[in-house]
Amino acid sequence: MATICACKGIRTCLICENKCVPLVGNEHQQSQRTLFNDAAKKEFVYCNICKNGFLLTPSCVNKHPDHSDVSIEFPGIELVEDFIDDIEESKICAEIDQVQWIDSQSGRRKQDYGPKVNFKKKKLQMKVFSGFPPFSEALVERFKRVPLLKENFIPIELCNLEYTPERGSAIDPHFDDFWLWGEKLVTLNILSDTYLSMTRDNSDIEVLVPLPRRSLLVVYGPARYEWKHGIHRHHIEARRLAVTFRELTPEFLPGGLRESDGNVLIQTAMNYNGISVGCIPNK
Repeated sequence: MATICACKGIRTCLICENKCVPLVGNEHQQSQRTLFNDAAKKEFVYCNICKNGFLLTPSCVNKHPDHSDVSIEFPGIELVEDFIDDIEESKICAEIDQVQWIDSQSGRRKQDYGPKVNFKKKKLQMKVFSGFPPFSEALVERFKRVPLLKENFIPIELCNLEYTPERGSAIDPHFDDFWLWGEKLVTLNILSDTYLSMTRDNSDIEVLVPLPRRSLLVVYGPARYEWKHGIHRHHIEARRLAVTFRELTPEFLPGGLRESDGNVLIQTAMNYNGISVGCIPNK
């Protein structure tokens, strides 16, 4: 298990928090620790059967059909439980762990398969992208069984993220980029259960979306564009791998201003013998 801290700015993990750091670092740590634990927030738990969020109360276990009477509509979540079986999970994890992990911020490790992106300057380095890893071919084919993904979901970026309680892995509330990445964010959750936390600025509501082990999550529509998503540290109770696929925005699709770049990315992704970007030496 890696013990390297890759945190920058206000990001922290248990490794850097347990070391002696400058005062400003302590201030950042305190900010991050309280970010997800505002006592004034109203916690709702999403029910995949009801397709609503139900207020979490001390007397409510929030498992269908035993919900509280207070609920909110929460469109934009598609959750497919048991998307893979335990044998497939073991094979996928074994293949992922054969590839070098790169230390990332907030106590995570990652493997990237996609272009290098400067989101602020809207620039791409596509030559570093050599294609998706072999295990992903069967997953991409199986996406066609999901009605929401059947017609027009064409992934061109794959990111494996590892979360562990030992490193205090987490990720602050954020939006995925809107310039390059399209509407649907697709994540296979493996090795352990967790929750995806959904929050909005200037709102006291937090919706927790349960992510069972071996489930597939699709975030789209309002959940994609109106709600930030994150992972609480205290929701990581065992090693967890998130295998996330992203698609392109219309700007990179037929008729878009950068259609030619999009075509290159789509064709490259279909090579299922790719190398993680972090494993490619800079040229």
